[in-house]
Amino acid sequence: MLRSSLATLAVLASLGFAQAQAPDPNNTLVLETKDGPVTIRLRPDLAPKHVAQIKALTKKGFYDGIVFHRVIDGFMAQTGDPTGTGTGKSDMPNLPAEFTPTPYKVGSVGMARSQSPDSANSQFFICFEGCGSLTGQYTLFGEVVSGMDAVRKIKKGAQGSGQVSGPDKIVRMRLQADAK
Repeated sequence: MLRSSLATLAVLASLGFAQAQAPDPNNTLVLETKDGPVTIRLRPDLAPKHVAQIKALTKKGFYDGIVFHRVIDGFMAQTGDPTGTGTGKSDMPNLPAEFTPTPYKVGSVGMARSQSPDSANSQFFICFEGCGSLTGQYTLFGEVVSGMDAVRKIKKGAQGSGQVSGPDKIVRMRLQADAK
C-alpha cells in the first residue's frame, strides 16, 4: 500500500514537473532558416516591452524574408532590419532599455540598439559565444531552446572568386501558438 502510494505520488510529481516545464506557445517563437527551425523561448519576465514588440512584429509578418545583415563568427548573428543595412527599423516606436543582470550566454537573444540605450526597435541578435560582456548593456529577451545548430550555420553575404552570395535570411518567423 505504501509502495503504491509512493509510486502514485512520484507519477503525479513528475506530471506536475513536466507541466511546469512545458513551453508556453504564446511566448515561443519559431524562426525558420534554410538550415532548419530555431525555437526561441521569450522572456517577458525580463523584458515585457521588448517581448510585446517582437510578438507584435512577428504577428504582422515583419521578419519574414529579412536578412541576417551582421554575422560575426564566434560572437553573434544579427537581423531585424528591413533595409538590410543595419540602420533600419520598424514603424513601431523605439523601446526603453530593460537591462537586467541575467547573463548573456550561448543562445541568448537580445535587442540591438544604437549608442542610445533607449533605441531598440526591431533588430535583434542571437549569441554564438563571447556575449557575456553584453550583460547589463543590451536587453535580453529570449533564449534558443532548440535549433542552435541552424543558428551556427547562418552566414552573412560575402564576395569571393568573382561571385557574390547573398546573406542568409529568416524564411519565416511565427509564434508557436500561431504556427500553421
